[in-house]
Amino acid sequence: MLRYLQVLVGADAEDVASETWLHIVKDLHTFRGDSNGFRRWTITIARHRALDHLRHHQRRPSVATPVETLADLPDREVTEDQAMQLVSTSEAMALIASLPPDQAEAILLRVVIGLDAESSAKVLGKRAGAVRTAAYRGLRRLSEALGQHIPGTEE
Repeated sequence: MLRYLQVLVGADAEDVASETWLHIVKDLHTFRGDSNGFRRWTITIARHRALDHLRHHQRRPSVATPVETLADLPDREVTEDQAMQLVSTSEAMALIASLPPDQAEAILLRVVIGLDAESSAKVLGKRAGAVRTAAYRGLRRLSEALGQHIPGTEE
């Protein structure tokens, strides 16, 4: 969910994820369904929180924090492997974020989160075929950008 939110809201993804989890915990007693339904419900809530966040920040742009205030924050120890994984994940998310929004969301929901086309369609308020098409087109664009062949993207 955090990666999905990073594409939607950028650096504010953790804040939106926190709001999402608060909403989920508050309404958990109303949920009925299986694990796939829970993922769909969770991502739908996350998407709504992200859209609310974006609307809020369009009305009230945020002010950047001066670098001096960050100087006294504690440093987190990061191993080389974790750093390399973070870089490759960040690069992948940046590539996905460079796609048109409908394609980026379709890929995130289908590939990163693992929802099926029908569940993704319910989250996005679209038809399953439209989600499959957007994911297909997005994967083709990514494969072209990477200069690689991705199975299932041939015509």
